[in-house]
Amino acid sequence: MTINPLDSASTASASAVLAGIPKLPSGSGRSSELTAILSPIADDMLAVDALIRARLSSEVPLINEIGGYIIAAGGKRLRPALVLLMARAIGATGDLPHLLAVVIEFIHTATLLHDDVVDHSDRRRGRKTANAVWGNAGAVLSGDFLYSRSFQLMVESRRMEVMQVMADTTNAIAEGEVLQLMNCNDPDITEARYLRVIELKTAQLFRAAASLGAIAANVPAERIGHYAEFGHAFGMTYQLIDDLLDYTADPEVSGKNLGTDLAEGKPTLPLLHAMRNGSEPQRALIRDAIANGRVDRIDEVLETVEATGAIPYTRALAETHSDSAIEALQGLPETRYKKALIDLVRFCLGRES
Repeated sequence: MTINPLDSASTASASAVLAGIPKLPSGSGRSSELTAILSPIADDMLAVDALIRARLSSEVPLINEIGGYIIAAGGKRLRPALVLLMARAIGATGDLPHLLAVVIEFIHTATLLHDDVVDHSDRRRGRKTANAVWGNAGAVLSGDFLYSRSFQLMVESRRMEVMQVMADTTNAIAEGEVLQLMNCNDPDITEARYLRVIELKTAQLFRAAASLGAIAANVPAERIGHYAEFGHAFGMTYQLIDDLLDYTADPEVSGKNLGTDLAEGKPTLPLLHAMRNGSEPQRALIRDAIANGRVDRIDEVLETVEATGAIPYTRALAETHSDSAIEALQGLPETRYKKALIDLVRFCLGRES
C-alpha cells in the first residue's frame, strides 16, 4: 500500500501550527509508566504522529488551527496505540497499521470536538476547549472535516472491511450521543441503559481499534470478532474508570473539576448505585443533583457516593471487564506486544486521570 502525502507546503503549514502549540506537561509517574508500556511501538507511534501532522492539513487555516489545537492538547493516544499493538501482536508488518491508527485518532478527535459543543464544555485536559476559543460553529465544522478526512484515509486503505467496521462504529457513536442526551438530567434511567450508552459512545471505538489492528494483520474474517471483543471489554473498563474519576480524581492531576459529569446532568454508575442503595434522604439528594445538575451540592454527593459503596461497586465492574479483555488475548503468541496490551488494560484500570 502506498500512502500519498499532501504537498510539502500544506504539510509544512500543518506542522507549523502544531509546533507552535505547547504540550501539556506530563507531570506524573503514571505518564512515564504509560511510555514504558508503549515502548514496543515507540517507532510506530512516531510514524503515526508524522502522518497525523501531514493528513491534518487543509487549505482552510481555521481547520489547521482547531485540529492542531485539540490533537496537540495531550492525551494518551490509547486508541491508535491499540490499533498498533493489536496489529503487531498478531504479526502485521508494513505501514497499513499507521494509516488505520490515524483513522481512529481522527474519528476520536472529531467526537471530542462535537462532545464539547453538546456538553457546553469550556475546559478539557486543563485548558480551553476548541469551542470556547473559536466558537461552536468552528468546532463542529472542524469535527466534520476530521470525520470526512478519516473516510478518505479508509478509502486509501483499499480494504472494504475497514469501511464496514468504521461505518458501523461511527453510526453507533452517534446513537450513543443521542441516547446520552436523552438520559441527561433523568434520575430514573436504569443501570442497563447507562451501560448501553458507554458501550456505544466509548467501547465501540475501542472495539473498532482492535478490529482494525486485526484487519491490518490479515486475520480471517471469522477471527476479527474475537479480537474485537478485547477492544470492547477494554473500552468498557476505560469508561467505567473515567466515570468513577469524576468523583475520586485529584483535579490537579485529572485537569477537570470533580462533579463535571454531574454538572452536565449525566447519571453515571456511581450516582445510580448511590441512589439505588442510599437512605431516603440520600436518594432524594442524588435525584435532585441529577435532575438539576446540582454541582453546588457536590460535597454532599461525594459523601453519599462514598457511604453507599458506589466507588468499589463501579471499580469491581471495571475489573470484571478488564479480566474479560485479558482473557480475549490468550490465543495470541507470547510477545512483547501481547504483554503491552495486557499492561495497558491494567494501566487503565489503575489510572488517576
